[in-house]
Amino acid sequence: MTGRLRIGTRGSDLALWQARRVAALLTERCRVGCDLVVVQTSGDRDRSRSLHELPGSGFFTKELQEELKADRVDVVVHSLKDLPTDEPEGLVLGAILQREDPRELVLARPEAGGTGGMRLRPGAAIGTSSLRRAAQALALQPDTVIRALRGNVPTRLRKLREGAYDAIMLAAAGVDRLGLDLDGLTVWRADVDTLMPAPGQGALAIEVRANDHRTLDEVRKLNDELVAEATRAERLLLKGLGGGCHLPLGALANRSGSVIELRAVLGHLDEGLTRADLRRASAVGATAETAAAAALAQLGGSATA
Repeated sequence: MTGRLRIGTRGSDLALWQARRVAALLTERCRVGCDLVVVQTSGDRDRSRSLHELPGSGFFTKELQEELKADRVDVVVHSLKDLPTDEPEGLVLGAILQREDPRELVLARPEAGGTGGMRLRPGAAIGTSSLRRAAQALALQPDTVIRALRGNVPTRLRKLREGAYDAIMLAAAGVDRLGLDLDGLTVWRADVDTLMPAPGQGALAIEVRANDHRTLDEVRKLNDELVAEATRAERLLLKGLGGGCHLPLGALANRSGSVIELRAVLGHLDEGLTRADLRRASAVGATAETAAAAALAQLGGSATA
């Protein structure tokens, strides 16, 4: 392949790290040069509201996809957990990369420690704008308080250190990728059955125009088939529940022998985000489709927060 690929990305530290990682892999494995094109998304512009208060979906992906469809970039890099399940016409996922640690990371100020299910003292303020995280935190420790938290990962960490929150919840993969300094904080990598990650968490997705066959052929060289199959099951469950970023769903799948194992948790929150209940599913299937269908049956259909 001749020429250089234009990689569309958000401008946050984490998004740039991810785009540079993809660029390095394309150069290493495909001998393709790359240039980064930074695109601001609606999720980046509106940081005054929690994600569940924003209308629609695709807060961090829509503008990137529009740039791709308009041929102003050749590929875009997404955190798979941010990507809606309905692929826009004319676009296709070319590759799902090797998955990093999918677990949730709870970071707390030392003085906020306690014996509750979240390892926090009663009344501790937890920063998150994710309904999935809020539901699981409240189910584990009902005497905590959920407070909205927006901003990129370093900004969230700074707010914690400044005392705006007693604890915050982040994806471990993002913190690991940025190599952030966590000195002076209590760090808890929660077991996935205690705090279930978002569908696709820890995985990167590369999106391409469906008719750009040369680029698609190159990008496919980066695809991890096992990760793609597992995250497909997670996203099929999300789609079956009719959800997106507003749905408090956690899910994690992996292939074990000849079957896919899919575990999930679906939260139900009161309007004030003060109480939560959880429903759990543990399903197996020979394919991503059958595993997702079995988990969907256990969860009993769609739910709203």
